[in-house]
Amino acid sequence: MAEAVGSLVAQQDAILVCGGLSGVMEAAARGAKEAGGSTVGILPGTDRVPGNPYLDVVICSGVGHARNLAVVSTGDVVIAIGGGYGTLSEIGLALKIGRPVIVLEGWRLQRDQGTLGIVYASTPQEAIALALEAFKHVSADGSRDLSY
Repeated sequence: MAEAVGSLVAQQDAILVCGGLSGVMEAAARGAKEAGGSTVGILPGTDRVPGNPYLDVVICSGVGHARNLAVVSTGDVVIAIGGGYGTLSEIGLALKIGRPVIVLEGWRLQRDQGTLGIVYASTPQEAIALALEAFKHVSADGSRDLSY
């Protein structure tokens, strides 16, 4: 799923921003690169070596898990895939700063029912369609209308 999302992001001429390591992050970056897209990885440490091989730009944050705030702040829309605690923190941080979140096969919390800014997708294609709809609501000044 992550690879498909990455590919679809690239097909929209968007830049994929991720945490830059392995697993879902690597799969998404691989999908984007193989589709001719651009990728940015924001790593938790100060060393570039752990970054996956599909990154065009590697940012070493040196702040550990706190880099999740940089990841969600950099993107206009967040697509959360799967469900480790890092993903959960990114969902919470994104909503806290007003970034729309699309969850694909991941965390569902009771409180999410009716929470402005979070929607759920069943397929990579649906996730991208929802992300594009959310992106339409980003104003020139960067503010977002989360009532889409």
